[in-house]
Amino acid sequence: MRPTALYRLYRALSAVALPFAARSAVKKLRKAGVPVARAHERLGHATAQRPLGRLIWFHGASVGEAKSVLPLLARIRDVAPDVQVLLTSGTATSAEAVAPRLPDAAVHQFSPLDGIGPLDRFLTHWRPDLCVLVESELWPNLLDTCAARDLPVALLNARLSDRSAAGWKKYPDTAAYILRSIVWAHCQDRRSRDHLRDMGLTTAEQGTNLKSIQSAPRLTSQTLDAAHNALAGRPVWVAASTHPGEEEQVLAAHRTLLEAHPNLSLILVPRHPERAEDILALIRGAGLSAAQRSTGEGLDSEAQVYLADTMGETDLWYALSPIVFLGGSFSDVGGHTPFEPAAAHTAILHGPNYANFAEAYAAFKLQDASVEVRDGPALAEEVHTLLTHPSRAAQLASNARPLAPTGTEALDQIAQRLFSLMDDHGMDRHA
Repeated sequence: MRPTALYRLYRALSAVALPFAARSAVKKLRKAGVPVARAHERLGHATAQRPLGRLIWFHGASVGEAKSVLPLLARIRDVAPDVQVLLTSGTATSAEAVAPRLPDAAVHQFSPLDGIGPLDRFLTHWRPDLCVLVESELWPNLLDTCAARDLPVALLNARLSDRSAAGWKKYPDTAAYILRSIVWAHCQDRRSRDHLRDMGLTTAEQGTNLKSIQSAPRLTSQTLDAAHNALAGRPVWVAASTHPGEEEQVLAAHRTLLEAHPNLSLILVPRHPERAEDILALIRGAGLSAAQRSTGEGLDSEAQVYLADTMGETDLWYALSPIVFLGGSFSDVGGHTPFEPAAAHTAILHGPNYANFAEAYAAFKLQDASVEVRDGPALAEEVHTLLTHPSRAAQLASNARPLAPTGTEALDQIAQRLFSLMDDHGMDRHA
């Protein structure tokens, strides 16, 4: 199949833009404290040796995508220890979030930019037997390079919005050319499956949403007991994965709640901890006192807001609080997964914008397992209701828990499918 004029244009423009994109990507990682050598992984320069044996490369853009495949990576290592796994992501926060949860012998690297040089360096070093792209990572140069190297590609937990699908469908010849290396698409919802089939991917099928499959929690009872003791009986609620424009509404809600619950503690967990200084300014501007996790301040502080600006502790905050508001739902982000707090047995509140998890939230609504609030004042009202009627919060949590399974059957099915894709394409040259 010959490249279309549109793809050739993209390839030329991406080559021109690559030096600027590279400088920006490296600078962003360095600003987040990533060492120089690791930041240059974005240019395809590996900082780890390729392990012996067959290797599956998983790529997730950011925190949510990277974390969603961790249970699968662990399962693959359990059932097939001869198969190696490489996980890439593009952000410092995602690297920090997955580091303590990676299974033994798994490797994390920052993903190469979608340029010919970075991709060639990356693929020459790692020589994967299968490329697995998580959710919506359809980069043209990456897919074309995989096709040129006869490297099969699978889409995992694929998600394609109506808007994105419409863009691809405007140029069917280019879509067919770029997507030709994809041999299987596991979709998290019917909409994405139908879109991909319309685009010519006949192997697209709907499967279990990986974000609904939760890893066994690593939180110890000692850690949780210590956190409870530090709070010394103070009531608490959590606002998690918040984005710009949402903290103001959450803080306003907390000010209102303090009138009826003067000892109430808010644990504020921003989606991007590097925004901590901006959020601290918002807290102080709202006339509230603050303590900051990253500076070593503990939960025993009497601060009205505890800024949890660290990574890898979400399990603790969810387990500590009977009420969690999930951010990304008061903004146009499209919401965040409800499955993690559901697994932690906490009542879930969310805003009206959750397009990224529309089917999941529909299921939660059907089971009376979450509550939608339209804005900050409604959030304050609902949190007040749950604080004064703890049995209602407990019922919401109980209704949600079965919606976040920890079983291995779905993981085994996906793992076996990935193994068969490697076998079907004769990619056994490293065994």
